[in-house]
Amino acid sequence: MILLMGIAGSGKGTQGKMLADQYGLHLLSMGDVLRMYVTGRQRERMLAGELLDDEEIISIVDKVLESISDKEGIIIDGFPRTIRQAEWLLEQVKSGKIDLKVALHLVASRKAVKERLIKRARIDDIEESIEARFNEYEKSTIPIIDWLKSHDIKVVNINAERDVNEVNKDLARYISKDVPA
Repeated sequence: MILLMGIAGSGKGTQGKMLADQYGLHLLSMGDVLRMYVTGRQRERMLAGELLDDEEIISIVDKVLESISDKEGIIIDGFPRTIRQAEWLLEQVKSGKIDLKVALHLVASRKAVKERLIKRARIDDIEESIEARFNEYEKSTIPIIDWLKSHDIKVVNINAERDVNEVNKDLARYISKDVPA
């Protein structure tokens, strides 16, 4: 398993798809997973701007992972988002259920990704929501990256401000070392 992490607009979705295609990996984008697996009540809460709690997210991730036989050949984009979720993931690693190879952290400045987000013109890419996602990243993702490092999980920072293909070549170097043939 490979974790793909980074600030909104850093290219996680694009790189995840490219890498999944290049290496024949399963791609679990938590946004897609949540849209597929949440129940009616959970969906209502999410549409109202509420976040699902850790146990709900962990339950969904666990169900999805159970359905995949090749646990090594997975890229996850958007998980873990909290320390509790990271703890659960590490429990799965320690119990041998998951082989976590590496966390790839796509690093980009707010300025660079803001320009990308505005250009892609998605309905949720407005100034206010972009700032909220940046703040959430700094509040939640950065501490998780530090937590993973402190628990001996290999975290690799990749400069994501470059051309998509250059970033992909860097990522591929780490994936080709870590993904089983």
